[in-house]
Amino acid sequence: MKSHDIRAVFFDVDGTLTSFTTHEVPASTITALQRLRECGVLVFICTGRAPSQFEVVARMLPVEFDGIVAANGQYCFDAQGFLDARPIDGDDVAVIVDWLDRNPDVVATFSECDYVYFNRITPAMEATWNQLGKTAPTRFVDDPHTRPFTHETFQISPFITPEQEAELVGLCRNVTGVRWHPDFTDMIPADGGKPRGIRCFMEHHGFSREQTMAFGDGGNDMAMLQFAGVGVAMGNANDEVKAVADYVTDDVDHDGVMNALRHFGILQ
Repeated sequence: MKSHDIRAVFFDVDGTLTSFTTHEVPASTITALQRLRECGVLVFICTGRAPSQFEVVARMLPVEFDGIVAANGQYCFDAQGFLDARPIDGDDVAVIVDWLDRNPDVVATFSECDYVYFNRITPAMEATWNQLGKTAPTRFVDDPHTRPFTHETFQISPFITPEQEAELVGLCRNVTGVRWHPDFTDMIPADGGKPRGIRCFMEHHGFSREQTMAFGDGGNDMAMLQFAGVGVAMGNANDEVKAVADYVTDDVDHDGVMNALRHFGILQ
């Protein structure tokens, strides 16, 4: 099948570039990324991870990316100095911190541009974190009562149920939750998200929405897959994610990225 004139491809990280089974990036995926660049196609990371949390994965990827969309679209940058950042409003940060005080068993991470910390560590949180294997970033603990009000916070990720998420979002003025893991949600400005990050680089490089392709597997990828000219869901995605994609490829452990690029005629 021949695709549109694709000039830029955006890739989620966990469950798309990296495997939840092996905690590796498949060799076929690395080859696909390298060949895209050789063909003159721009390649971007589009992840829920903060910039500092991507470094552990970057070491597995011998590829030069044209830009990083981090924190679900709230922090976008490249190696040439481009930067577009949108933190959570301070009033909403205060609401979330207050809610966490009233729910003392809830663990949350606070994501800055170069530092991510937990409000506390619990055994349940450790079990979830260990699922990331060697792709799990280093854990830090800090005080959310002081640091968020002296440093920009781009994302807050509490380990809460969908019902608790709805309650917390309802208390905030401009916050939404995007969930790629059943145990926690990423809370970002309601007018943010991965499509915001794609738009930043569209404007910066001059390509159109129709010339973009995106790969993802999680709930926080759904808006991105719908926004891109071609949205590809990994075979390991859940049915809800697959339903909004233009195409469902094989899973990450069975050459899903390479197979989709070949299906659309972008790579041979």
